[in-house]
Amino acid sequence: MNSPPRGAGWAGTADPAGGAGAAGAAGSAASAAAARAAVRAGDRAPTAGVAPGSTQANLISVPRDWAYDVLLFCQRNPKPCPVLDVTDAGAVSTVLAPDADLRTDLPAYRVWEHGELADEPSEVTSLWRKDLVTFLIGCSFTFEWALAGAGVPLRHIEQGRNVAMYVTDVPCRPAGGMHGPMVVSMRPVPEESVETAVRVTGRMPAVHGAPVHTGDPARIGIRDLDEPDFGDPTELRPGDVPVFWACGVTPQAAVVSSRPPFAITHSPGRMFITDVRDEEYAVP
Repeated sequence: MNSPPRGAGWAGTADPAGGAGAAGAAGSAASAAAARAAVRAGDRAPTAGVAPGSTQANLISVPRDWAYDVLLFCQRNPKPCPVLDVTDAGAVSTVLAPDADLRTDLPAYRVWEHGELADEPSEVTSLWRKDLVTFLIGCSFTFEWALAGAGVPLRHIEQGRNVAMYVTDVPCRPAGGMHGPMVVSMRPVPEESVETAVRVTGRMPAVHGAPVHTGDPARIGIRDLDEPDFGDPTELRPGDVPVFWACGVTPQAAVVSSRPPFAITHSPGRMFITDVRDEEYAVP
């Protein structure tokens, strides 16, 4: 099991410019706990913009005999699959949020059988198995507050929508039985702010880092920005450029391609909110 970054669990609520001080020490964890409580009470909305300052994570749980292949797949494809924690088999909590329950504290889940989507429940307690190993993977929602603090608009939040996500024609490096294409998230960015967006997100490699592509979506196999594979279409404003970041939904595309007998994932855009402070994943 990975340890959280130094200081995690005593995180303050970060303002968009990034600076959560000691005075707000319990704020981020309290905000994250409140968000998870709202989920348990029935909130199923996407988590973009929720619990400012709290790191969000993608989730995939697989049987132990598939766990090494998933781990190796993540190690070989760190842009779309940056690992924040790996649990012991059967564990229902993570060091990233020790009081949370991985079976109930995400707004929505996906259940997969032999690569086919079998169900999209709101909790998976009855489906949890003693052999399941869970991977928590960095999410780009984490760097959105840094983008906002740097003056980069977040169009999907302005428009009240889930972020748009697309399956590309860029293959990931396979690992054992795991293989599949890269998935990306797209955010419209004013042309004059693209350099800032690259610089800001490049400081956060643990949550996908800098973009993998800017501009023409056809260059990475995306035919129509108005038809995302996951999430909602986001309207580009005049002067905006589509900017694409590697996305933690990539393991779900690999599940479809690789067809493991069983897997549980988050529903795209509905993430696990941790107690870790966003800036703990930033590098100088």
